[in-house]
Amino acid sequence: MNDLRRLDLNLLVTLDTLLAEHNVTRAAQRLNLSQPSVSVHLAKLRDALGDPLLLPGPRGMQPTARADALREPLRQALDALGRAVAPAHPFDPAGALHTWRIAATDYGESTIVLPALRGLRSAAPGSRLAVLELVPPRIARQAEQGEIDLAFDTSEGAAPGLRRRALFRERYVLAGRVGHPRLKRRPTPAQFSKLEHVVVSPDGGGFRGVTDEALSQAGLARRVVLSVPHFLFVISALVDTDLVAMLPSRLVRDHPGLRVVEPPVAVPGFEMAMLWHERRHRDPAHRWLREHIAGSV
Repeated sequence: MNDLRRLDLNLLVTLDTLLAEHNVTRAAQRLNLSQPSVSVHLAKLRDALGDPLLLPGPRGMQPTARADALREPLRQALDALGRAVAPAHPFDPAGALHTWRIAATDYGESTIVLPALRGLRSAAPGSRLAVLELVPPRIARQAEQGEIDLAFDTSEGAAPGLRRRALFRERYVLAGRVGHPRLKRRPTPAQFSKLEHVVVSPDGGGFRGVTDEALSQAGLARRVVLSVPHFLFVISALVDTDLVAMLPSRLVRDHPGLRVVEPPVAVPGFEMAMLWHERRHRDPAHRWLREHIAGSV
């Protein structure tokens, strides 16, 4: 290691060229250097390696035994270094064998992963996709340690220190089953408050949300009779009962079993974002995955 610290990489490139040319003048031409500069490099190499390396001969400079022993390992090392610092090859999804790991809620699965899935399978048939449960406090650590490639979360709740790309803006609508007797038209705030509501509580067991904050500002409160951790269970519950729920519009649009109306109170929506760590930002495969997903939602 101490010997390596004494060597400039440029000296090793010069030595490789000298061992190929056996001539200082020709080596200087190949390296685009002056002949005196190459001679200075050779003197430094001789001092660092403790060997004359190249000696004058009848047909140019002849390598010493030490130089001959260095020739092939040096060429292989420089070739490997050249490949390491070369620009990354363009990503070819058709031949990719990647396994991508994505963290998402069931909402993110339905509104982001699912729309991108068909195109992903078509463009990169050899790839695999693992969807992990989104746990917001873990996102930054998981991304930093390479446990996940992407996460989908609200911009408002996004983990600090991660790169972020906004995907879309979401709004809330009021949903109930088709034929619900109290959703034939948009309810008044008072009628809305008397309906039996379902809320999604990701942390479990909560009975309040952004809708309740909006109602309280108008001096109203609603009846929340069911709290669940996932959105998809809510949809099943609405279809089979007279319960109603304030749900993100993308989750319920075009659902044949649900009637959707505008809520009688203004409830703030949210922005969904794609999150990833800086360490993956310039990777061609990762960049392709991000662009594919962003173009699918």
